[in-house]
Amino acid sequence: MAGRLQGEASAYLRQHAGNPVDWWPFGDEAFSEARRRNVPVFISVGYAACHWCHVMAHESFEDPVTAAYLNENFVSVKVDREERPDVDAVYMAATQAMTGQGGWPMSVFTLPDGRTFYAGTYFPPRPVQSMPSFRDVLEAVASAWKDRPGEVRESAARLAAHLASAQQGNRRLLGPVLDTGPGTGDAAAAAQHTLSAAVETLAGLEDRQFGGFGGAPKFPPSTVLRFLLAHAAAGGPTAAEAGALADRTLGAMARSALYDQLEGGFARYAVDRRWAVPHFEKMLYDNVQLLALYAQWARTAGDDGDRRLALRVTRETADWMIRRLRVAEGGFASSLDADTLIQGHRIEGGTYIWTPEQVREVLDPGQAQAVLALLDLESGDMAAHGGTGSTLHFGRPLSAAEEELWLRHRPSLAAARNLRPQPERDDKVVAGWNGLAVAGLASAAVVLADAGQDREAERIRRAAEDAASYLLRVHRAGSTLRRVSHDGHAQGIEGLLEDYAGVAEGLFTLYAATGNERWYTEAESLVLAAENRFLTAGVLQDTAVRPNELVNAQGAQAAADPLDGPTPSGAALFAGVLLTYSAYSGSLRHRALAQWLLKYVEVVGAQAPQAAGWAMSVLQFLLDGPRELAVAGTDAAAVGKLLRTARDAGGPGLVIARRIAEPGPAGSGFETRVPLLEGRDPGDAPAVAYLCRGMVCRRPVSSAAELQALLTD
Repeated sequence: MAGRLQGEASAYLRQHAGNPVDWWPFGDEAFSEARRRNVPVFISVGYAACHWCHVMAHESFEDPVTAAYLNENFVSVKVDREERPDVDAVYMAATQAMTGQGGWPMSVFTLPDGRTFYAGTYFPPRPVQSMPSFRDVLEAVASAWKDRPGEVRESAARLAAHLASAQQGNRRLLGPVLDTGPGTGDAAAAAQHTLSAAVETLAGLEDRQFGGFGGAPKFPPSTVLRFLLAHAAAGGPTAAEAGALADRTLGAMARSALYDQLEGGFARYAVDRRWAVPHFEKMLYDNVQLLALYAQWARTAGDDGDRRLALRVTRETADWMIRRLRVAEGGFASSLDADTLIQGHRIEGGTYIWTPEQVREVLDPGQAQAVLALLDLESGDMAAHGGTGSTLHFGRPLSAAEEELWLRHRPSLAAARNLRPQPERDDKVVAGWNGLAVAGLASAAVVLADAGQDREAERIRRAAEDAASYLLRVHRAGSTLRRVSHDGHAQGIEGLLEDYAGVAEGLFTLYAATGNERWYTEAESLVLAAENRFLTAGVLQDTAVRPNELVNAQGAQAAADPLDGPTPSGAALFAGVLLTYSAYSGSLRHRALAQWLLKYVEVVGAQAPQAAGWAMSVLQFLLDGPRELAVAGTDAAAVGKLLRTARDAGGPGLVIARRIAEPGPAGSGFETRVPLLEGRDPGDAPAVAYLCRGMVCRRPVSSAAELQALLTD
């Protein structure tokens, strides 16, 4: 029975282990059972932090009558979309094709070979307006299966053919490996034009009143912000506009209810334009991207208040990740639930919502009144969303005095909130997201150290190194990387392209932050393994091995989906680490491969920039060189000064290699595993910097002023 789910890595699957529904995990055994019984397969897809997934589970999957009907007429399969994004992507495409929309929980009905013939999302226990009840859906599907099997199979065949054509579209976007993409001259000018046009498109989508892009619901546009910061740093006719877009959006989110003003960390999205009512689940994949963005913004923001805000959000978000999501072995858990279990009932946002009276219970009357005056309680009121109370947020910039007032009283409010019931945590560790966590923490540690916050920087850097070590110790087996682990043990499928590339991104960033060449060599091995496993006959794929059921459902000719979702696409991540690797190694082949992967930006960048933000940032780095910096010396302080200058002046696309050497005559034993450092023996010099493009370097310099002049030339 549902006890099959008890040993799964996914908290979402384990949450359903006690259901009366006879759940199976996704795999050959479940579909074989459906063939043996000659019944359709019901696939329910969700994730642990999903509010409506919990609602449907309580209403339908915990109901013995509904469960008995499912058990009699279907083989039921439970899927965690975070653990199996390959499964989720195929059946989400089917759901969107059939209904015009998607979401979770997702409810899909397939033939025993995996092909979809009916799909939807949440179904209530009783009919609501035009929405049928879940029991009505089950009975209609079971009746069609028994009475009209030919129609069911014909519908499944049509949908599979439609999904196969979509895969052909992905193949056309990425194309075969034939050319080297944007380089110099007309091709580079065309690429620059595309990126400038993307900025103009985003400017037209901006919500100038409340920040961000578009209306409600409003998600953090993480990959787009990465591009905007890169474009602003590169200069050019639309650089100032890109920087202003990034400044306004990052500032609005940091002051809103999307950001947890008491302890840090961002919610998955806001249900309203004002960012005042969040959907309270907190996802690792959002926070690791935003952590890196605020660390970069702390360097580039033109306003002193914005820089101070960015630095605080960077520190607080890193602290929140380490305190709330770090597992005992050093990796990071996937999410915190949107709901809190309070007196036997799941309350969405129950941990986070306050009434003015509750604030007054914590603070003295005068203090409470002053703090309440800072807050935008009216727009954060949960009454329209089925709750009581408000989110604590500002919705406007605070003066230095107001910020000091808030920070002085915030610990008391946070301590009181910690006494409340807390949301559940999904403890599964996802390799790719943890790779981006390593990158975000390493970036945060560097910017905090450069700001003089050495104690915080050291603690955060150690957390990044611990997470990197966990990934290599637990998730890697030879040249293979596993996607998920739980309780320190890897389980389930091999990592996807996004996992290999995400972990490589983290290790390259950690190497640049620490100079420890172990991280470079491990990143190199993952890049080469990913090239070998995911690139076949000139076609890039998101998975190294696809289950037969997914092959049946979407056609045999699969290709990687290059478009971003809440996380960057595997193709975009892979292009980025290929470009970084080529900058460190001098490999023209890997640079050419990165250029090829970025060709699709020319097609979608100007029209749909929100689907290509990460790739556009990589393309921006490519057009900038990227610039490569090698710093070597015998004096750690002197090397550190040059590195700080480079990080402040060089922009986010600068690739940094550094080495502290023992003093001695040139050529006396300077060894390195990083090609960019080869031949950079400093001899007895305290610090020497080489700024290069394509491994062709300018004259070496030894002072911060000289290096800054080269970087700004």
